[in-house]
Amino acid sequence: MSHTVEVPIENQSSYPVVAGTGLWQELLEFCGMQFSSRQAFLVIDEKVAQLHGEYVESGLSDYFGSVPVFRVPEGEQSKDLKWWNKLVDFLLKEGVERNTPLFAVGGGVTGDLAGFAASTTLRGVPLVHLPTSLLAMVDSSIGGKTGVNHARGKNLIGAFYQPEAVFTDTGFLETLDRKEWINGLSEILKYAAIRRPALFDQLEHTIGEDQFSPSERWTDIIIQSIRIKAEIVSKDTLESGIRAHLNFGHTFGHALEKISGYGSISHGEAVFAGMLAALSASRMLGAELERNRIDHFKMLYDLDLEPYSERIPELIDAMRSDKKIKDNKIHLILLKEWAKPYIKKLDDTLIVEESWQEAITELTA
Repeated sequence: MSHTVEVPIENQSSYPVVAGTGLWQELLEFCGMQFSSRQAFLVIDEKVAQLHGEYVESGLSDYFGSVPVFRVPEGEQSKDLKWWNKLVDFLLKEGVERNTPLFAVGGGVTGDLAGFAASTTLRGVPLVHLPTSLLAMVDSSIGGKTGVNHARGKNLIGAFYQPEAVFTDTGFLETLDRKEWINGLSEILKYAAIRRPALFDQLEHTIGEDQFSPSERWTDIIIQSIRIKAEIVSKDTLESGIRAHLNFGHTFGHALEKISGYGSISHGEAVFAGMLAALSASRMLGAELERNRIDHFKMLYDLDLEPYSERIPELIDAMRSDKKIKDNKIHLILLKEWAKPYIKKLDDTLIVEESWQEAITELTA
């Protein structure tokens, strides 16, 4: 059984996010209605290709016939202009046309890279996401953010470009390792903090019962997350208002990713640390937030931030280069209380410094 969430986009038609297991027939029926081209391109994460590549390639080939494949090396290091250039060059050499769909199969890195290539090649070719990681399923495949990293910061080069559809087959999670489950968990915790605190209890129960393996309970959590993301994105496509609330923990987290070298600390780990820092800043500014709502999950994260205790000035400098900086002020998403986020503009870095110190202390072995 599948569930479909429509994502209405201002001044554009909506697109479906279909979630469930065994979605291949629904995917092919969608292709039959949506695409006249008898060619398609497949962009797939190398590790995912080893596990699921034959299944995906053969399925698309049965319908499209010709499906050139571009494999993306696993990891954040592939999300840069070098790999964007390689992908665009590949598409052009293989004869991509404006009606040729590009299927992005993998996690957030593959989806962001493929999405940016789709948005820029021939000024836009059709894009379909098939997310295979928990993080991509609940967050990065939805909403049209695409892009690559730059030496000065994360996601500084990119475009808003909506897909034609997202097919979230939870069967892919059968092969997801524990670290990647926890990577995606951070984004669900974010939704719990900014919109639906009941998810904290639901996650705690589900992890206790099912651990990190696909189940009906996990599918329900994934669908709730998709609905939250879709609802926010539909109201603010270009992040000029409430969509910024989705950045809770991310301004802190992106800085940690940058100075750790994009790889040694995963996106989800960095966001979890960033949420702890954001909660600390929220409390300093008067919010009353029970610590145990999110602290319970700390034991799942294998993080020791003690080496960064002497690098807080670097972290703050990295936050100042974040794309969300305006008027030389750091823009943070903080909480007045659970499910009540707001934007705080700071030019005084003392609160940021103390928030980092508290988060680092909490995540020091």
